[in-house]
Amino acid sequence: MRRFLQKLLSRPIIRLSDKYSSKPNHRRVFSSLTLLRKKIINPKSNRGIVIPFDSAEGRFIVLSDQHKGARDNSDDFALAEKNYLAALDYYDQERFTYINLGDSEELWENLFLTVKHHNKATFEAEKKFLDRDAFVKIFGNHDLYWDNDPLAPISLYQIYSKKFKVYEGIILQTTINKKPLDIYMTHGHQGDLQCDGNWFSKWFVSNVWAPVQSYLCINLNTPANNNDLKTAHNQMMYEWSSRQNNTLLITGHTHQPVFQSLTHIESLYIQRARAEKNNDVNEINKLNVEITKRHLENDSSLDFTGYRPTYFNSGCCCFDDGDITGIEIADGFVRLIKWEYDTQGNSGRIILEERDLASLINELETKV
Repeated sequence: MRRFLQKLLSRPIIRLSDKYSSKPNHRRVFSSLTLLRKKIINPKSNRGIVIPFDSAEGRFIVLSDQHKGARDNSDDFALAEKNYLAALDYYDQERFTYINLGDSEELWENLFLTVKHHNKATFEAEKKFLDRDAFVKIFGNHDLYWDNDPLAPISLYQIYSKKFKVYEGIILQTTINKKPLDIYMTHGHQGDLQCDGNWFSKWFVSNVWAPVQSYLCINLNTPANNNDLKTAHNQMMYEWSSRQNNTLLITGHTHQPVFQSLTHIESLYIQRARAEKNNDVNEINKLNVEITKRHLENDSSLDFTGYRPTYFNSGCCCFDDGDITGIEIADGFVRLIKWEYDTQGNSGRIILEERDLASLINELETKV
């Protein structure tokens, strides 16, 4: 019966989820991002922190949206746990600062004690960063508990054995060739009417969606959807960031990686347009093969060349094949990375895209 219902209901449920799970409001997104940035910069506020860094020496890894659960059929993180632990081991050894950008714990579907019990290994791995003062934890909508529950400080101490503050945002500040650069980060649920602390959404996820997801074993985080056109929320985040000066915006929330304001499929179209301009037949054929694996192979007329490279999205750590994606800022570069399993089940790091910050900041000088 379960297999029959999976076959019958999975696609309609996924379509309904895509349609109703997010409802960003343009005005609310813009005002929320602007207000939070002002609060972070204000030294009297406790909503975030500003961290100055040397672009040549600073090393940061940004990961988000683990949605750690109870290791049952509704736990999207279960398949990705091994990749996540391998990634944290690598970044700890390489002395990165870890910025956890929210929705790390799935606390809409689960009680804190349940998540704590089933995720001891991941909390221990994160604690290594905290022990050397290299861990920044941001809350998202699914772990808003860290911000608004009076028991949150006790819970944090229980899993990390140390007191520390969970923030709403962070700004990394640097100067490159005498030019200032702010890298502004927050989870990205701000301005989403379905997610920004909405009690009904939390009730629905906990009491309706979680049991259905568990029974049908549905994970909406497919790599195929990840390569599509930007979601409406990502588009609004980009529009806000494109109007700022000397600023990059990095969020999570949508589970869709974005690099320099473009999803991977959009980047492929730009690369193919350049290859066609240069009459590079081999490169055109290579890119066509890659594009045909995606959803939009017939949309060759789409034009993404007008985007300013101001917006980045870390993706998620709960894809249904166990992959995780994130943003690295290291060695003077910003990179979109992926950790995936090889044929033997071993975890490996792949650089999907990268850009040196020096050339990026020159492009940001274009007046908005």
